[in-house]
Amino acid sequence: MKKKKILFSFLLILYFSINTNLAKAEKIVYIDMDKIMQISKAGKAAVSKINDQKKKDVSKFQKIEKDLKSKEEDLITKKNVISAEEFNKKLNDLTKEINNYRTLRQEAIDLSTKSRLNASADFAEKIKPILADYAAENNIDMIIQKKNIIMGKTDLDITDEILIIVDKKINKLNVN
Repeated sequence: MKKKKILFSFLLILYFSINTNLAKAEKIVYIDMDKIMQISKAGKAAVSKINDQKKKDVSKFQKIEKDLKSKEEDLITKKNVISAEEFNKKLNDLTKEINNYRTLRQEAIDLSTKSRLNASADFAEKIKPILADYAAENNIDMIIQKKNIIMGKTDLDITDEILIIVDKKINKLNVN
């Protein structure tokens, strides 16, 4: 019985020592893709273009909202002065304008979302070969996104090194 326990303990120790050595042989690093997208020249330009369009849209829709509210208030003040038939006609017209406004606003939001997704997809496509080359040159087995890591050594973070390469190799991202 003692021999079985000793043999089992020996095999268990051998198993864990082999697995520990194999795990140490792999080189795993991580990268903060969001930081690169926000800080790189191409990423900044794409984000800036998207944000500028968003600001223009917000301004345009605030003006339309103000105009619609003014029309609504004007219609309410004229409710007792005009006939019920004319009031209902103007109310229907105003309702159509409001629905058109909502449709335009949703289209603008969808376009903004699509632009962000296109920029992110283009960024991902353009950074893949950069990461592959970097991994091959530095004998890296795996590159993981920082957002998927709970804890890791800061010396395994290659974000700043990749940022330099991205700024040299990626000039523009497709936003549309």
